[in-house]
Amino acid sequence: MEAMDMELDEDRLVESLSEDKPLKRLGLKNTIQTNFGDDYVFEITPKFDWTMMGVSLSTNAVKLYSPETGQFCGECRGHTATINRISFSGPSGPHVLHSCSSDGTIRAWDTRTFKEVSCIRAGHSQEIFCFSFGGSSNVLLSAGCDSQILFWDWRNKMQVACLEESHVDDVTQVQFVPEQPNTLVSASVDGLICVFDTAGDIDDDDHMESVINVGTSIGKIGMFGRNYEKLWCLTHIETLSVWDWKNGANIGNFEDTRSLASNSWKNGQVDYFVDCHHEDDGLWVIGATNLGALGFFPVNYTAGPTIGPAEAVLEGGHTGIVRSVLPLSGLPGTSSARRRGMFGWTGGEDGRLCCWFSDLSSDAQRSWTSTSLVSRSPRTHQKKYMHQPY
Repeated sequence: MEAMDMELDEDRLVESLSEDKPLKRLGLKNTIQTNFGDDYVFEITPKFDWTMMGVSLSTNAVKLYSPETGQFCGECRGHTATINRISFSGPSGPHVLHSCSSDGTIRAWDTRTFKEVSCIRAGHSQEIFCFSFGGSSNVLLSAGCDSQILFWDWRNKMQVACLEESHVDDVTQVQFVPEQPNTLVSASVDGLICVFDTAGDIDDDDHMESVINVGTSIGKIGMFGRNYEKLWCLTHIETLSVWDWKNGANIGNFEDTRSLASNSWKNGQVDYFVDCHHEDDGLWVIGATNLGALGFFPVNYTAGPTIGPAEAVLEGGHTGIVRSVLPLSGLPGTSSARRRGMFGWTGGEDGRLCCWFSDLSSDAQRSWTSTSLVSRSPRTHQKKYMHQPY
């Protein structure tokens, strides 16, 4: 069992950051900080039933913990270069965690034994930055590599297609659209977002449905909306845009995103963006400072567009760059944890894995969040390419 350096931070009162918007004030009851020494935390991903979470580290390992207690469960080792993505989303079984790496492999791990059970390799000297499972029968495994998108039948590990004309630089994101298993969306350092129909034989000419030109290197994308018809896009120069991916229409463009968020925040300058959080049509961009403070900023992409004052602020847990944020709101299987006040987990370059709780008491509050962000019921659905957020 791994030794864990645990610290418990008592909370202090923080004034509401939005005087013109009435909010029920909730605060952090404590943060659990797990010390990995000099290791970075790259990504935190939950198991579908909230019984385990995977944490990828800069040591090329994945460690597994109980999200309820922070108890260390085990460790998966085998990658020989940076782990760019981890996920429990694969169809091969509920206990299988998948990971992809710059070593050119996608590996599957049995989280009961912590042993590798499958390994798929890309071509010679290829890096794999991202992956996604989908297809009409849920048998396709897609991966973004060095300007290519590769497809395998995950059951027999046979490569079935390679798209090599759609992008001209590293493919940082591939995602099958929820509830539309044949539709794949890719994004790249070349600034393009491409939409493909993966039914039948897959090729660049006949299966590309549309292209969106963002105009700068793309770091992360995500589908949202009641029918997942919208797409948010974060770039490596910290800009945010919102699109209708079906027709390629730009719904909202935030070229000066950091200034817009900083102007509505009293915690200093927003230095970079970690991720976005969404529920139905609601969208929040998660901004942070180099000293570890985090804010969830509501994005109004229909009027303005504007970015509102932070509706959640997490501070006092991290002392450096935050790499991953896992809020419980919207996640299946978390109703019990949310009833007990758990808000979520964060991890970063300071080697800390922090668990955040909200507390209704007025005498112990460090940070606060709006009830609209914490109290919603979860839906039944559900590369780190550059490890520099600025």
